[in-house]
Formats: sequence, C-alpha cells, structure tokens
Amino acid sequence: MTISPLLPVNDSELQALKDHYEAQGQGHVFRFFDELEIEQQAQLLNQLVDLDVERLNQIYTKAVEGAEAAVLNQDATIEPLPESVFESVLKAPEQQLKEWETIGLSQIAQGKVAVILMAGGQGSRLGSSDPKGCYNIDLPSKKSLFQLQAERILRLQDIARQYQKPCQLKDCIIPWYIMTSGPTNGPTMEFFESNNYFGLKKENVIFFEQGTLPCLTMDGKIILEAKDKVAIAPDGNGGIYAAVQNKGVIKSLKERGILYSHCYCVDNCLARVADPVFIGYSVSKGTDCGVKVVRKSAPEEPVGVVCVRDGKYGVVEYSEISQELSEKRQADGSLAFCAANIANHFFSTEFLERVPSFASQLEYHIAKKKIKYVDENGQTVAPKSNSGMKLECFVFDVFPFAQSFSVLEVDRKDEFSPLKNAPGTGVDCPETSRRDVVAQHVRFIEAAGGKVEHEGDFEKLEFELSSWVSYSGEGLSEIVGGKTIKTPAIIETKEDLIRLAL
Repeated sequence: MTISPLLPVNDSELQALKDHYEAQGQGHVFRFFDELEIEQQAQLLNQLVDLDVERLNQIYTKAVEGAEAAVLNQDATIEPLPESVFESVLKAPEQQLKEWETIGLSQIAQGKVAVILMAGGQGSRLGSSDPKGCYNIDLPSKKSLFQLQAERILRLQDIARQYQKPCQLKDCIIPWYIMTSGPTNGPTMEFFESNNYFGLKKENVIFFEQGTLPCLTMDGKIILEAKDKVAIAPDGNGGIYAAVQNKGVIKSLKERGILYSHCYCVDNCLARVADPVFIGYSVSKGTDCGVKVVRKSAPEEPVGVVCVRDGKYGVVEYSEISQELSEKRQADGSLAFCAANIANHFFSTEFLERVPSFASQLEYHIAKKKIKYVDENGQTVAPKSNSGMKLECFVFDVFPFAQSFSVLEVDRKDEFSPLKNAPGTGVDCPETSRRDVVAQHVRFIEAAGGKVEHEGDFEKLEFELSSWVSYSGEGLSEIVGGKTIKTPAIIETKEDLIRLAL
C-alpha cells in the first residue's frame, strides 16, 4: 500500500506509529483506519502524531494512584493554615490596607504587574455555546464579564499613574494575558476585536490557548468520538502552567519586565483585577505563590479549603474532608478550616518560570463525564451515564512547591460571586451575579456618604456604576457626599455621576 502525500507520514513512519501505540496499549485507535477516506486518515494521524501517548499513560497511572491515595489518607494529616502565612482584610487595620495598596499601585506604576485570566470555559451550563466571558448577566448596561474586567484594568491604570515617578513618561500598562481553549479561542478573539478591546490597546491584550488531553475510558484507553477523531478535553485550569511556557507568555512577561502576575477565573463578576491590595500584600511578604480566599460560610458549604496537607500547602476538596474536620472550631468559635478557595492567585514570574522543574510531580485529577464514543460497529453513542474520564490538573496543584506561600482573606460580598449555574437556579447563577454587582455599587455610593433611592430588592434594581468611574469605591465622596441618586441610573462617567447626584 502506498501512502497518500496528503498524509503526514510515510509508509515506514505509519507502521512505526502503529507499533508505538500498540506497545503502549492504545493500538485500538487504528481500529477503523483502513476504512477511512484519505482526508479522514489525515485528520486522525495529525492528532496521533502530536500526542505523547507514553506521557498520557503515565498521567493516567499517576491520577489513579492519586485518587486511591486520597481515599486511603482522607483527613489523616490535614491541618489549618498557620498564622504566619495568613492575613485578612476583614481584620487588618486601615493603615495596613493602605500600605499594601500603595505598594501594589507602585508596582503597577513601574510596569511590573500583569493579569493572567483563565477563560477557557464555555457557557454550556448557562445555555450558551459562547465563551463564558462573553456572557451578559443582565446588568442595566448589558456589559459582558469581559467588559466589566477590562474596565477595571482601565481604571486601575489611571489610578496607578499617580504613583509614577516624574521621570516615568511612558504609559501605565497592565498587560492582560487571556488563556482560552480550542473551542473558545477564535470566538474570544473575535469578541474583543468587534468590541475594540473595550478601550484597551490591542497590543496589551494577549491570547493564548491552554493544552488538551485525550479523554479515556475508566480503564485508561483513549476514546474515539468518531472513527477519525480522538475525544479531547482541556487539561484543567492547571494547564495554565504548561501553556505559559509553551505559548511564549513567560518570554513576553520577561521582555516587558513583569515581576508579578494576578491570575483569576473569568466567571467571577466581582474579581478585583490586578488588585493592588493583594499585589502589595504578596510583594511585602516576599511571596512567590499566593492565594486569595473568602471565609467559608458554613461547615457544609461545598468548597475546597486552603490548608496544610501532609505537611505541605494545598487545597482539600469538600468531598475529601470529614464532617468532624469541617465542623472543627478554633478557640474564638470560628471554623478551623475556613479558607475557601476561589481560584484567585498571585505568582512571581520567577515562580512561573520554575514550574517545569517540578511539573512531572504535579498530580492530575480524574473527572468522570458522559463522553461520546464510537462502539465496536463504528456507531457514535451519546451515553446517559458517565462513560469515561477527563484528566485535569488544577491551578492550586503547585502550592506545595512554593518557596514563600501566603494567603489573603477578603470579603466575599465584595470580591466573590461566581457564575456557574443556569438562569433561575438561585445559586451562583446570572441573577445572583447581577444582584451582587448592583449591591456592591450601591455600597460604594453609601460608603461615600451618598444614597441610592430605590424600592424593593437588588434583583431588579436598575442601578450601575461603571469601573471607569470607581474601581473599589474611591473618588466618590466629593461628588455624592450628602446627595441622593434616583434610580434608574446607569453611571458611565463622572459627568453622569455629577448630573445624577441631587
């Protein structure tokens, strides 16, 4: 048989590839190869040539071992965070918060801070096939999550300019690195292009794709979702570490002189992007890897907690901790394991650059899913129960390798409102996201001595204060102090605020 020039391999290379997959116990991926059209063969081969099947098998084995070990070692060596690595904005004196903020703004002013956004997910559970960052939570302005976050960057750049030294004449820039996935990369770039990058300069918004891994059966065999196609899935938010290495992000950070990055998930509508308090706290502690947390609301809340596990910093998922430990209290009555993980991180560039030195030790986690597959007869099956697994690395899996780890607790109502569930579910859904943003904007006005005149609850309140005007409530008192704003009101500029404050 002569191999078509359309295929990416010649005769001997094809046989070697088949032999290699067979030796690794994955030879079944060629089951339908001979009955495929040339174009279909090429599609399959392009996937298989690029896949490191030996590494895949190693990841699977390590994931299974890790899952078994987690069951056997449940709760055995889980301890609360020591005070030496933990601070809280809820308890810190105002002077301390101002000091951290000043350090953070000074670092931003010197061009040493970037933002890395994890935005690879689609809005599937929200009933949308668009990237989740494109989602409109029905604010009065109808702004998407991407736009809300872009405007916070714009405002923070303006604030930080006040901290530039007289000799610094260049623009104050916070580069925004946006990690997409295969399905979301094109649509995300098109969304930014069509919206003129929401006022940011195009060269300072950098897109890069996270990696993927094949989906596997429960016994570790590669799943074909079609005769000519391997089923693949993103490699989890922990894929960010390989992606920043492989896609040139580290190189870009170093070329720009970036020393620190703020990394968070796109689905948090309250995320304080490049938060100067968090940046300043982490820099003042000499942190190379840090995390924001919120206080766990109740022992049974289904969130992972940041703690010490087997003598190392890490996150224990709610399914891995016993009721006894989850209910354990400290002397003051607060939960011992209260640091709820919200996927909000600080990294030094040096730390990100060091990840490859311990990457082989990072665990992958098994997520059992309903994955379409081809049966023995070549027919596509859409299963009604879990048919296989996706292998994921989590962003917090690097915590044990930090040389200087720190944790900052922040106020949930001001910084964490995730968008996870479909409209109408009442929890972590579009309605709660909208409510929490509007409620925060009202608090900003009230804290500045003003009043927002409204009836009923925040679910339907037509009031919004753009981050163009205020990032976290600053600069409002001289305008709204002692004044009332009547709703409905959408405030996009300070001029709007002056006009509406009566």
